[in-house]
Amino acid sequence: MGGLHELLQARGAIFAGQGDGRTPRHYGDPRGEYRAATESCGVVHRGDRRLLRVHGRAPRQMLHGILTNRIPEPPGEAEAGEAVYGTMLTPKGRMVTDLTTLWLGAGEGEGLGLDVATSGHAAVLGHFTRFLPPRFARVDDLSDRTGLVTLVGTGADAVVRDAFGTAPAAGYVLVDGGPADGGVLVVRGLEQVPSWNVWASEGDMTDVWGRLETCGAAPTGWAVWETLRIEAGLPAFGVDMDGTTIPVEAGLVERAFDHDKGCYTGQEVIVRIRHRGRVNWHLRALRFGDAAPAAGRKLFEEGGARVRGRVTSVAQSPRFGQAIGLGYVRREIEVPGVLRLGDGSGPEVGVEQC
Repeated sequence: MGGLHELLQARGAIFAGQGDGRTPRHYGDPRGEYRAATESCGVVHRGDRRLLRVHGRAPRQMLHGILTNRIPEPPGEAEAGEAVYGTMLTPKGRMVTDLTTLWLGAGEGEGLGLDVATSGHAAVLGHFTRFLPPRFARVDDLSDRTGLVTLVGTGADAVVRDAFGTAPAAGYVLVDGGPADGGVLVVRGLEQVPSWNVWASEGDMTDVWGRLETCGAAPTGWAVWETLRIEAGLPAFGVDMDGTTIPVEAGLVERAFDHDKGCYTGQEVIVRIRHRGRVNWHLRALRFGDAAPAAGRKLFEEGGARVRGRVTSVAQSPRFGQAIGLGYVRREIEVPGVLRLGDGSGPEVGVEQC
């Protein structure tokens, strides 16, 4: 990490307000970085995700009972693999993390990779200690051995193709054996924010970053990535979701669950809510106007004294021309609608469907 940190410093990186202070918030030109990330290609250093490897005699069967998503089939040699988004839950249906599941090789011997949230990392390892039988599957923490960058923008596909020789329409590819063998893992990112995630070994991150710049990617700060995410209405674990969140509240049921698979930890709660119940809070898109409030502020109905919502994410949005955010709002509040910030007489906040 030292070499990459020094390289990013040389590019003008400002390290502030994110994680361990080693993820650049911006490079001195946030507006230019936003343009690159929407009109050409920006490359963002990510510190909010970790990579784990689950392997052994039966990793797929063991994860089947732990994760909410379908476990993909291993890809064949030289084939693009399938990456599946999902979650890991406690027995009470609360989130441990969100995650993406993929294979780290062409056969089951290489094991399954799990891209998990950094803020849920310790809880995930503790969950595996409790629910993953070591006789059938073991987990390797690759966090200190791998790093992640994200390419975003209309030109990201071309940069990925020029840098690594391939850019599949969906899923992922392992180039030169993947991070464990001196290569890279290239994964299609969010549909709502067209992007690519590139995992590499920690020692190769400086070379990977340089290659991406040479192919046309512009250094782009974490703040721009957050803005794009919030504009798309996508919750982030550790920001808009945590260990108290039921994924139904965050709108993840259609994205992160396989309703036809067998039992998994927390399933009873999700099925009960889906078929016979409801949740009291729903993630909503918020519109603040000119002034950007701090995350954590409460929302009220006009003239009311009861809390009807809370703000979780905030960004100044070039796309919407105002401060926007995400937050949880009581189910009784119809959308589109209006709440008040801070108290019943505070500034108006637009409430919309994500």
